[in-house]
Amino acid sequence: MRFGKGYWKTFKSGIEREWVITNGIGGYCGSSIIGANTRKHHGMLIASLHAPVQRYMILSKIDESIKLGDETYSLAATQRPAGYEEGQHHLQTFIYDELPHYRYQAEEMFITKTLSFEREKNTITIAYDIVNGSKEATMKFTPLFNFREHGEKSEKADLIFDVTDNDNVLTLMHEKHKDFPVHFYFSEGKAVKREQIYDEEMEYQTEINTGNTAVENHYTPYDIVVEVRPYENKKISFVCSIEDDYVKDAFANAENETERIKKLKESAGYKDEFADALVQAADQFIVKRESTGYKTVLAGLPWFTDWGRDTMIALQGLTLATGRFEDARGILKTFAKYVKNGLVPNMFPDEGMEPLYNTVDASLWYFYSVDKYLSYTGNDSDYEFVKNDIYTKLKGIIHSYSNGTDFSIYMDKDSLIHAGGGFDQVTWMDVRVGEWVVTPRHGKPVEINALWYNALKVMENLSERFGESSSEYTELAEKVKESFNAKFWNEDAGCLYDVVDDSGNDDKIRPNQIWAVSLPYTMLDRNKEKCVVETVINKLYASYGLRTLSKDNPEYKAHYVGKLHDRDAAYHQGTTWAFPLGGLVTAYVKVNDHSAESIEYAKMLLEPLKDHLTDGCVGSIAEIFDGDEPVISRGCYAQAWSVGEILRAYTEDCISESDGALRNED
Repeated sequence: MRFGKGYWKTFKSGIEREWVITNGIGGYCGSSIIGANTRKHHGMLIASLHAPVQRYMILSKIDESIKLGDETYSLAATQRPAGYEEGQHHLQTFIYDELPHYRYQAEEMFITKTLSFEREKNTITIAYDIVNGSKEATMKFTPLFNFREHGEKSEKADLIFDVTDNDNVLTLMHEKHKDFPVHFYFSEGKAVKREQIYDEEMEYQTEINTGNTAVENHYTPYDIVVEVRPYENKKISFVCSIEDDYVKDAFANAENETERIKKLKESAGYKDEFADALVQAADQFIVKRESTGYKTVLAGLPWFTDWGRDTMIALQGLTLATGRFEDARGILKTFAKYVKNGLVPNMFPDEGMEPLYNTVDASLWYFYSVDKYLSYTGNDSDYEFVKNDIYTKLKGIIHSYSNGTDFSIYMDKDSLIHAGGGFDQVTWMDVRVGEWVVTPRHGKPVEINALWYNALKVMENLSERFGESSSEYTELAEKVKESFNAKFWNEDAGCLYDVVDDSGNDDKIRPNQIWAVSLPYTMLDRNKEKCVVETVINKLYASYGLRTLSKDNPEYKAHYVGKLHDRDAAYHQGTTWAFPLGGLVTAYVKVNDHSAESIEYAKMLLEPLKDHLTDGCVGSIAEIFDGDEPVISRGCYAQAWSVGEILRAYTEDCISESDGALRNED
């Protein structure tokens, strides 16, 4: 993905696109494609002090300037209340392949800057490859330090450090974080103390857009000054780390990380540009969790942590479609460990905290994940793993849902699952503003009961495989199917009710019904399935995903903008989400018997997302988008279930050996 000067004709156009790379333990690095930080979550090193959480901004950026003869060229791009520093005028190209690369030019000098993480370390490396022309040059590098929670901001009074300079390493000790000394290594040059030790009033445009605090300060105790002779080619490594031991060769580290990512794409086995890009994007969400010792999934970047529901929906694309089966096993085992009262945790424990269990669907998506895992692997050893580590938990979930558990989750006399009440938010449409539950969906939600039936059929298959009686699951599944067809079909609208309840049925047209068609085990006849798919396409499809509410509903919100209250009001009331599009693609191909024509149509449904990979956060898929034009990506700039579901649907339903794309079944 290559971007040239046409993408930053103005400073504002240059900050419309951003990027991110991650370290596999919750830390990340990211900025805009012109190097200007536009949000509090932008920075060169956001470290995870307790993987994958407790994320702290350590190094905001490095500002560079070049003195050639009598002229000085600043490469720094920064927004301040007083105006812009427009170093992007010297930026020739931004390239995002396996890593981000900036190429600058000043007179005869060219500078290429490449950023990469040391894998599973809180260590960022910045490699400068300098090609000089005929003039003597002096380069000055100014690192902007901080030490604050990644969603907060710093005043000058917060930036109290002890600093030592020894053998090309600056060591900074923040007064409140003395257990985490910051090491800043430079392979060339000398450290020169600055008179102005603070970078003041860096302004973040994204925070302005969302009504948040938008100005902060950073600590700048030293410049690193490097002399470059005429016609000299020079390579300089900068490293910032909070580790005791860290790599010092930024170029070798970048090569290692590049090769690692290339191998991930090769191992996935696709010969397809879109699939390969999503395989790389998927890697950003799979991280180690210190408290469990296993892998987990960050729901979204930059601010979400690992949530049960999001993990179970994203897992298929992130781990199975990419061939990362060992990671899948670890994730499934982790969540099995924390099942309580039949509920998979919605949020994991940290620092002695208890997990949060306020979700009805995470447990049911867990059955789907187990079943899909076996469909991708299917070896005797995989079934043994499920039997030994997971099967008892699955039986416990069915028992708890049948007999009732927390959050008003219980099987009613019609064998359908009821969930929620009061201020509960137990489905994925879970916004609550004070005492206002925006989309309560209390009662019997459509996707919950579709997942309930799917779970019963999974248990029917597993119990037979493991030599146990399957009759209770078979009989209960038939009762669910009968009740579902009798109660959920909305004849007037030709689709499914969103929620069925004794107090009345909710006939809002929402995307939740698509899973009643796309899941492996479903209850509707083919004609009704086709009607659901047609309704979802006609009423909800919006290029990058599915709207959360039909545009003809008076409660529809067209844009996700403004302060938090306004955005929360729109979150599930019209805002487009990418991840349900995966369900639509699978459902569409299914109801059309996987015909060549249906596969081509499904590709057209996904086509806009190929362009989206060069917009927003380049190389990834955002959480949400506006419901109406102009459709702008919002929320988390990179979302696990967006990437996971699009990757799963594309590789399972849209590409084949005839397309030159073949998954490696080994």
